[in-house]
Amino acid sequence: MGWIWMIVVGLVVGAVAKAIMPGKDPGGIVVTILLGIGGSIVGGILTRILGIGSGPGLIGSVIGALILLWGWRQLKKA
Repeated sequence: MGWIWMIVVGLVVGAVAKAIMPGKDPGGIVVTILLGIGGSIVGGILTRILGIGSGPGLIGSVIGALILLWGWRQLKKA
């Protein structure tokens, strides 16, 4: 059940990040899910480094996904 939950949360977080940062992105639903899951990981690392939480949470996950989305767009431009 944990993997399914992580994929569902990743999809939601990725969709929220794409809604906040609209534009043309290479990739479809799979990239959205991967950005969301990766965003949760990045968000968790950032909140622990900054000392503002023990885990990613929804806001940390979205911020992490936004960072990954920006990086993905920069990578695909080159």
